[in-house]
Amino acid sequence: MNGMTTAVGHEHGAGHGHGGEHGTESFIRRYIFSTDHKTIGKQYLLTGIIMATLGGLFAIVFRINLSNPGFISHEQYNALVTYHGAIMFFWVAMPILLAGLGNILIPLMVGARDMAFPTLNMISYWTFFLSTVVLIISMFAPGGAFSGGWTVYPPLSSDPGKFLGAELGTVLFLLALALEFASMLMGGVNFITTTLTMRAKGLNLMRLPIFVWMEVMASLLFLFSVTPLIAGAVMLLLDIALGTHFFRVEAGKVGDPILWQHLFWFFGHPEVYVILFPALGILFEVITTYSRRPVFSYKGVVYATIAAGILSFMVWAHHQFVAGINPISAMAFSVTTVLISVPFSMTLVIMGLTMAGGSIRFTPAFLFAFFAFIMFIIGGLTGLPLGAVGSDIYFHDTYFVVGHFHYTVFTIAVLSSIAGIYHWFPKMFGRTINEKFGKAHAWLTLIFYNGFAFPAFFLGFAGHPRRYYSALELGYLQKYQWIHELMTISAILLLATQLVFLFVFFYSIFAGKEETEPNPWKSTTLEWLAPSPPPHLNWGSFAPIVERGPYEYAKDGRDVDFIPQGKLVRIRSQERR
Repeated sequence: MNGMTTAVGHEHGAGHGHGGEHGTESFIRRYIFSTDHKTIGKQYLLTGIIMATLGGLFAIVFRINLSNPGFISHEQYNALVTYHGAIMFFWVAMPILLAGLGNILIPLMVGARDMAFPTLNMISYWTFFLSTVVLIISMFAPGGAFSGGWTVYPPLSSDPGKFLGAELGTVLFLLALALEFASMLMGGVNFITTTLTMRAKGLNLMRLPIFVWMEVMASLLFLFSVTPLIAGAVMLLLDIALGTHFFRVEAGKVGDPILWQHLFWFFGHPEVYVILFPALGILFEVITTYSRRPVFSYKGVVYATIAAGILSFMVWAHHQFVAGINPISAMAFSVTTVLISVPFSMTLVIMGLTMAGGSIRFTPAFLFAFFAFIMFIIGGLTGLPLGAVGSDIYFHDTYFVVGHFHYTVFTIAVLSSIAGIYHWFPKMFGRTINEKFGKAHAWLTLIFYNGFAFPAFFLGFAGHPRRYYSALELGYLQKYQWIHELMTISAILLLATQLVFLFVFFYSIFAGKEETEPNPWKSTTLEWLAPSPPPHLNWGSFAPIVERGPYEYAKDGRDVDFIPQGKLVRIRSQERR
């Protein structure tokens, strides 16, 4: 352990010694058009937080309408539902989990000084920022905001003049998606290249932190899955602009609306894992640190992740069991859907066994991670009836799907992200968030989250269709109106809790207690060797050398119960990258 102590002692000198070079840059170059991976990651993080607030507010407005019909118009309801889903999936989960934390952490975790392509990294963020601008503009397009659902199904999206927003609103919505996809593709190229070519000495693939594995696998899934959807988007634009009939159906001219569903979900189901994998990576980093335990089966997680990634391309049609697909095909996709639950079950079992018997520290980060672990199990179990043809015929497009979707995607996008923010906040900003507030935040989020999401299953059992403007229009559902009122109250309190958290988050960035210890959680991975916050190019006149795996926590009762993955060694100036 002496080598570790020496390395940590030197790193402050490394940070201060090199920080001046970055300090000579202008404010705009350093904080706006920066090529530093940490600044770019924080830009993604901030933009994702702003969009999360917007998406959450949209949800509150249409939820108020569900408990008090008439609060907004039918057209406004459809548009808000559409933009809420799209924003939370593509403009919150992806920029925070994939681009934000990935940018901040991957170079630090692999011992690199920056991304492989810093300029491309800067371009990727500003492409993403442009996509948010285009998305917001699309809400005010002449003819109305696009309101055909976040999955953009034809004919709601393909027939101009017949459906609200199915013209300029749709075009701008698709343009925003295209820009967002381009941004994530650029980021993915950087993540993969940096991980494969810029690892520190001694860091082989089987010594990578699980978070890095998950980010790379997510980037690969996105690269391989997005191409068919891009082709479909081009065809959809041709239908709108030139009157072609790829998806449009008119007398004597027969397009195929179901073709869009195949193209969308061939991308869409791997896309779920594009955001899920980084979330699982966060949970493993947090759980190992605060349980003081190594991952129960590191290789098991890696191989399960690879298997799940491959299987993710074989399950897309379980979204289409009621769309008229061949029953034999439906049975095949039902089987693959059950199969893909095996590697994820394996991953969750390993996560649970990692916690078992550990010396758990109930920090805010651990509470959010543990709650995410439990909530994701609920999401996974409720997905099984949707993967079986017989039960899905009943549950499809009911509120059962709303409950399942939120127990998976909200868990991924919100609970896991917040766990990561609490965990790496001292590293990112050199300050801390009040721990008592963090614990209260975790418990209130858990209570209000379940108060909103769990009742949706009862509405689903009752046969309540989702995306309906009002349940009062259907007599057999009127007696369940109180459930909508409960869900709406819980959703409002849930959003209010997160808004308070955002106030504390930003306050802590500027006025929180300073954290001078580079490794306050006594964690093992390489990023905790760098100063907090790390300087430009991360390591100054030192370079990390990896000596062991990423999760070496002692089991023999020693006072120091962890062994860092590596150490810092001084290098000659001409060797710096």
